Amino acid sequence: MPRVAIVMPYFQREAGILLRTLASVQAQTVDDWMLLVVDDASPVPARSEIADLIETDPQRYRLIEQANTGPAGARNRGLDAVPAGCEYVAFLDSDDAWSPDHLENALTALAAGHDFYFADHLQLGATTPAFARGGRLRPEQHRPLSAPHLYAFTADLFEQTLTGNVIGTSTVVFRHAKYPAQRFHQNLVFAGEDYLFWMELARAGARPAFSTRCEATYGRGVNVFAGSGWGSEHSLHRLCDEITFWRAIPRLFALTATQRAHVRQRTRILRRSLALDLLHRLLHRKSLHPGRLLRLSRQDPAALLLLLPNLVIGKLRRS
Repeated sequence: MPRVAIVMPYFQREAGILLRTLASVQAQTVDDWMLLVVDDASPVPARSEIADLIETDPQRYRLIEQANTGPAGARNRGLDAVPAGCEYVAFLDSDDAWSPDHLENALTALAAGHDFYFADHLQLGATTPAFARGGRLRPEQHRPLSAPHLYAFTADLFEQTLTGNVIGTSTVVFRHAKYPAQRFHQNLVFAGEDYLFWMELARAGARPAFSTRCEATYGRGVNVFAGSGWGSEHSLHRLCDEITFWRAIPRLFALTATQRAHVRQRTRILRRSLALDLLHRLLHRKSLHPGRLLRLSRQDPAALLLLLPNLVIGKLRRS
């Protein structure tokens, strides 16, 4: 039984992207792993990329094919398929690449009594690693582990994720044997499903560790968040999911007064952005996605009731 199951959601429109990712998995300095690829009704089927691997080593490589459910649903399907007795799960998106020492570093940190691991990474199009770009994580404030680049995260991971997330999904490895029921929130496709996963593990008592080495490089395949900027096809969906995410937090977690204030402020900002996005769509004759707005109205009625005042405020702040 491998110690690590790698869960990889797959949805790509270009052939060959998966090969770079697979090469980074095969280059790992530890080989105690298996790979679960979940083809989420990809336009370019994963089977065409990994058929030979499945045939020659079916114990190490497994393909799951399903109707499209989005990244959270695909990861959940992979989590459902993790064999009993497998201790850890690592996440890797199908267009990202690991450094060769990623799993070795993760297993070293987790063996020191931790349950959750993440590492520095290069985000899409970036030349500076995420920790330095964001300025939200200072290693000297955390306890060093045996290797000079590994640290026990000694702050509040829930607070960190809520106010300034530093975790890249493709760097995460967690102790699945301890938290076998943990799943992603499938109602969130464009934002927030990964944050809730980290926050729930933090509140469940998971002990985090991290690496300051850049252990993942994000690729240019299909990326629902990177492809949903202002005025894009997916921007309204992203804003609706972000509002849904922030509205869900007070229902899911007990918060301090400061945390509640932060949630309210983030929600206000997103409601204004939603109003401006809808105005942009009206002016440019783009789809308003009424079905998505109807679902949002059930989750956050104020988002639509306050459209006009938020539009005025948003325009004033932009002028």
